[in-house]
Amino acid sequence: MAYRDYANAEAGVRDFYRQNHACQTLDFARAKRAQYGALDNARMGIWAACEMLDTLVDESDPDTRLSQIEHCLQTAEGIRQDGHPDWFVLTGLVHDLGKILCLFGEPQWAVTGDTFVLGCAFPDAIVYPEYFATNPDAANPEFNTPLGIYAPGCGLDNVTLSWGHDEYMYLVAKDYLPEPALAMIRYHSFYPGHSTPAYDGLKGPEDQARLEWVRRFNRYDLYTKHDVAPDIAALRPYYEDLIARYFPPEIAW
Repeated sequence: MAYRDYANAEAGVRDFYRQNHACQTLDFARAKRAQYGALDNARMGIWAACEMLDTLVDESDPDTRLSQIEHCLQTAEGIRQDGHPDWFVLTGLVHDLGKILCLFGEPQWAVTGDTFVLGCAFPDAIVYPEYFATNPDAANPEFNTPLGIYAPGCGLDNVTLSWGHDEYMYLVAKDYLPEPALAMIRYHSFYPGHSTPAYDGLKGPEDQARLEWVRRFNRYDLYTKHDVAPDIAALRPYYEDLIARYFPPEIAW
């Protein structure tokens, strides 16, 4: 199976990125982070959030048509089978739970898909870069250099990424999981940043170590995808016990 084959992706994937690239502006992302960073949408446990995603299929993903709970369990099981620490396995389970934003009424173009830095030029390393032609930020001279509004080496903590499930789940989980897990959650969709040198001028000294954890994680996020759905009922007791080691019964969303 070829993964991330956007050249041969279905029309729906292209339509997704056309909307995403047109609408993800710096002002939009800042406003959404302020809105959802309050974590006042719901209170629920991690497994309940997994179950809520049972019917959600990611429109931006050219690799799988499984629901998000099935994808999360495939990822976590791949990590577990390779003997990684329990926090790493748990990260596989929760990494995409930020897609619950769709169930709060957000369109998929504002939730899923690859992420990228806003406030600077859109590099060709982003999938379908031609679709940025209609993004208002593309016409702003202040944003049209490789560094844009940022200082050299400012670090990824100090840039604004396009809004989506990664940043949202990072905000939800940041008080509960270790730093490598939070990096995996926050940057796993940041493909132009962790898989190309496109944003090297913005990265700080700590970012290389963070992104190495992300690259380790992404091997499982990508290559555990297959069409055989996991047995959710059989796996549930193990994962409920694992969740309880790190999260309280309910958390703020």
